[in-house]
Amino acid sequence: MVKKDKGMNGKQKAALLLISLGPEVSAAVYKHLTEEEIERLTLEISSVKKVDATIKDEIIEEFHNIALAQDYISQGGIGYAKTVLEKALGKDHAQAIINRLTSSLQVRPFDFARRADPGQILNFIQNEHPQTIALILSYLEAEQAGMILSSLPQEVQADIAKRIATMESTSPEVISEIEAVLERKLSSTVTQDFTETGGVDAVVQVLNGVDRATEKTILDALEIQDPELAEEIRKRMFVFEDIVTLDNRSIQRIARECENEDLILSMKVSSEEVRNILFKNMSQRMAESFQEEMEVMGPVRLRDVEEAQARIVSIIRRLEDSGEIIIARGGGDDVIV
Repeated sequence: MVKKDKGMNGKQKAALLLISLGPEVSAAVYKHLTEEEIERLTLEISSVKKVDATIKDEIIEEFHNIALAQDYISQGGIGYAKTVLEKALGKDHAQAIINRLTSSLQVRPFDFARRADPGQILNFIQNEHPQTIALILSYLEAEQAGMILSSLPQEVQADIAKRIATMESTSPEVISEIEAVLERKLSSTVTQDFTETGGVDAVVQVLNGVDRATEKTILDALEIQDPELAEEIRKRMFVFEDIVTLDNRSIQRIARECENEDLILSMKVSSEEVRNILFKNMSQRMAESFQEEMEVMGPVRLRDVEEAQARIVSIIRRLEDSGEIIIARGGGDDVIV
């Protein structure tokens, strides 16, 4: 029997919660977990023989309170959540929940800014140091950050994009100071966090939110400043699986340009959605021929697949640059009529 243990960790609590919720709910939760998380939880669950009713009730109540707090945060931020919880549960209990929530769910800094209008944020940060702007943008939603970056002077866009891409961890004190300044300007709620941000993935998300002209300006400038970084960003801007986002005419144009061997090799390990949309844009005869070749094809090296997909993505980028196909992005000039 599981007894009350002050040292019970999060994994143990999660296992007991899933046991308490029953197999159907647990199975639905499993769909959102990684294989490693599933293995650890399953191992933990298998070690539990019986759950004390009191412990079960306490864990369910703790989960309920944290879920409520997260909902309040999404409605009005940390301050709003804390105020509501204090009225319902008392100051100490509310603070304990907020502390647990911000550490376990990693509530990110600049929560207030992610609910603010991009134009307002732009007005307050456009004259700040590029490193400060980069830090703030890296914490915003990609669409927000893209809109702001597009509106900044062209001469600083590439510099800021590079700073986002090469940014590592930032001290909590610096984040706190910048948050406080922006809070006073926006007259909203701030929150503290110790998470890392930035990196190539972050700048890719931001660039995916800008218009094509801004993206090209930034990448061309980065090509001069840091060719390796520019190439790494380009590789991540559009991946093979993103073909599903293209219109049928573009896919047909791409298929005509690609080598059949590359298409077959790439499709062998692609998602069913990608295969279906590619087959849909081929003649019936070609689709049947491709399917037959994929069925008789033996094991393939991952490296060969990645190289084939890279060649296809390179063709897609070239066709986009020449205006023969359109990849949808943020910004009004990507509207297709």
